[in-house]
Amino acid sequence: MSNQKTILITGGAGFIGTNLCEYFLQKEYKVVCLDNFATGHKRNIIPFLENKNFKLIEGDIRDSKTCIKAVENVEYVLHQAALGSVPRSIKDPSTTNEVNINGFLNMLIAAKDANVKRFVYAASSSTYGDSESLPKIEDTIGKPLSPYAITKYVNELYAEIFSKTYGIETIGLRYFNVFGRKQDPNGAYAAVIPKFVTQLINHESPIINGDGNYSRDFTYIDNVIQMNELAMLTQNPKAINTVYNTAFGDRTTLNDLMKFLKQYLSEFDTEISKIEVIHGPNRTGDIPHSLASIEKAKELLNYNPQYSFQDGLKEAVKWYWENLK
Repeated sequence: MSNQKTILITGGAGFIGTNLCEYFLQKEYKVVCLDNFATGHKRNIIPFLENKNFKLIEGDIRDSKTCIKAVENVEYVLHQAALGSVPRSIKDPSTTNEVNINGFLNMLIAAKDANVKRFVYAASSSTYGDSESLPKIEDTIGKPLSPYAITKYVNELYAEIFSKTYGIETIGLRYFNVFGRKQDPNGAYAAVIPKFVTQLINHESPIINGDGNYSRDFTYIDNVIQMNELAMLTQNPKAINTVYNTAFGDRTTLNDLMKFLKQYLSEFDTEISKIEVIHGPNRTGDIPHSLASIEKAKELLNYNPQYSFQDGLKEAVKWYWENLK
């Protein structure tokens, strides 16, 4: 039956969106990709363009008419479109708000009006804000530390209200530092792992913000794909209209991340092991430590992440080496 189902993936030319498009096309779903290529790339979806089950809509979620067009005959929405990055939101809070809140609301309304079966959306670990408790448990959050974090929390509030008021099924996935193949290493707001990998491959000294003891629950892309699929297809009534941490459930310091990167990349180029690392100032809006409890996802969605941080990092390093050289 799966090839009869149609999924809209917003932000489908971005890092996570591209991987979702690829995965569901392989499973013979019909996939509609909506992207304005502000942060995604056309090169990511070129392999899909000749697939009869793939449809590209080039457009912006800030335009309600585009959203209405995108949800036509769609059963599921996997909403990945957003302007990520804490620093970007601090520099330009207005645009982050327009895309992440106004655009999100446009998509929710369009999905509701089109009687979409379920709306699964990318939430964020940034919602935990200044809460110091570890591990992070879904029901315990603090105050947001950036405009970006505010927007992602507002998404959760809107989704909850739409579920209660209009009956649309929603599930939010609080992503924790996702990494893996096809993550863009370029640009001012590149994520830390592809940025470090690129610098090391080019024999440049990476800059770690702070003393390197900040820690993150780095989450490999295949675990995120698994969570999206489980959230989309679950038949457990207790599992819908809520949010889940989407992570592996372990934390790694930036210093250890660098150690592993140098170790794995040195298998391709021994000179990389000798590269010095520079420490800079801490970054505004950053939380010191992040570690997810994944017990809720295990219990209600039968989530079972297949890739540990180190297993995922080995895969990612291999992909970057093959694609950046």
